Amino acid sequence: MADKTSGKDKSRQPEREEKNHIPLGLPSPPFIRQPISTIHETQIQAVKEIFSDCSDVVFRNVMITPEVKGLLVYIEGIVNSADIQEHMLRPIIRGLVQQRTDKPDVPLDDTTVELTQVKRVETWAAATEGVLASSALLVVDGSSEAWMFNVKGGVRRGVEEPQTESVIRGPREGFTETLRVNTALLRFKLKTPSLKMVSMTLGTETKTDIVLTYMEDIADPKLIRDVKKRLEKIKIDGILESGYIEELIEDHPYSPFPQMHYSERPDTVAGNLLEGRFAIMIDGTPFALIAPVTMWQMLQASEDYYERFFISNLVRWIRFLFVAIALFLPALYISITTFHQDMLPTTLILSIAGAREAIPFPALVEALIMELSFEALREAGVRLPKTVGQAVSILGALVIGQAAVQAGIVSAPMVIIVSMTGIASFTIPRFNFAITVRLLRFPIMLLAGMLGLYGIVIGLVLISVHLTQMTSFGVPYLSGLSPYSKTDTKDILIRVPWWKMINRPSTVQDNQKRMNEKINGSPEAEEGW
Repeated sequence: MADKTSGKDKSRQPEREEKNHIPLGLPSPPFIRQPISTIHETQIQAVKEIFSDCSDVVFRNVMITPEVKGLLVYIEGIVNSADIQEHMLRPIIRGLVQQRTDKPDVPLDDTTVELTQVKRVETWAAATEGVLASSALLVVDGSSEAWMFNVKGGVRRGVEEPQTESVIRGPREGFTETLRVNTALLRFKLKTPSLKMVSMTLGTETKTDIVLTYMEDIADPKLIRDVKKRLEKIKIDGILESGYIEELIEDHPYSPFPQMHYSERPDTVAGNLLEGRFAIMIDGTPFALIAPVTMWQMLQASEDYYERFFISNLVRWIRFLFVAIALFLPALYISITTFHQDMLPTTLILSIAGAREAIPFPALVEALIMELSFEALREAGVRLPKTVGQAVSILGALVIGQAAVQAGIVSAPMVIIVSMTGIASFTIPRFNFAITVRLLRFPIMLLAGMLGLYGIVIGLVLISVHLTQMTSFGVPYLSGLSPYSKTDTKDILIRVPWWKMINRPSTVQDNQKRMNEKINGSPEAEEGW
């Protein structure tokens, strides 16, 4: 065997050397650019050079047969060691490869080892990419091919309830950082071959796996082609979170309003796919991107569709009210106390004036101090560990709520206004939209401090004009009301009962019917009642 192997090497070597001939005066190319050699010593040298100074890479000598040596290479911590030992090495040791003692070039495949995904590679570049992607590499003396075994593993977080989208009524499962776990969770929800999952790899250094998923018979083909093109154009060294992709493919990068929304709930993603949208899932993050979106979607929560429609509508309107409070309440307070005192009842304005009598700052400065302090406390509470964060929140509340008032820095009415604004911003279900509201609050406060109610109106007009011009992957941001669509109004300001949601949103061109009205629901009682 050894003689035959060496003989084969000798017969191939001149041809390969001629093919990889390097002109005199030029340095040899690194091993990663070369094909895999048949000489075992060269194989070992190449692997150890490619993975030099990589202490997490394991090099393990394997005796395929008494005459044929092999080298197993994998990265500790990202592979399943039990799979390597039980389903890969044991069959080899058991002697299954002894049959190929005389044929070292006969490939190993998934019929000879107990692993489902086995791949042959011929270059060190492909072999290196496989090792970095959690595969085990086996190079064998005398063979110009190496085998990649899918033994992906490592410690990952289990399926838990989403931290950012808690519900009282609804599923408790959330996405994890493992891409295939997330695709499986979505497949559990949508058991149809129409659910398509297109895999891509982004990031020249991170090689991040992403999956574009959509419903083939519902989503607009033009939309899917568009998003594929945008993803293919991404040329970046690394993708570490979904936020990278969101900023690189959105329509209006300079707009403060989010044009994609993210979710870590499989039921939310499945619901959006059934309405003709697409989702992008990224390995290493539990958040899936969903688009196209409208502003109304940012104000809808999962529970709107799980509770009865009376309750959902009440909660939705309360949410609309508090969004307006979160955006305009401090500005209204500033404008009225500064320019339009006659709009308030006399007793109320006298009470506010009495509270502000000892305050040295105008209302605008007072509001900016309070709002900035509140944002700083909220940011500190989020960034610090939970135990310390709670202490900071309590300390901050005491400082803002009591000590600052007693010290004459801010007035008690302003504390009430800022507290109401903070609570109102927490009612917005989408965190990225809530941040936008918090951001826009400050310029509106400045306009109110300079121009009073006229400034607030100017701010409102500017925001409205901006929103009417915005699109999310070609879909108007205010779709449903501007442009008006009777079908879409059933789930914007109010949520009609499920037996009235006959059609999908107007953005779905074909296959709009989602429910058969005669079979699935009717408000009329059946006979006998």
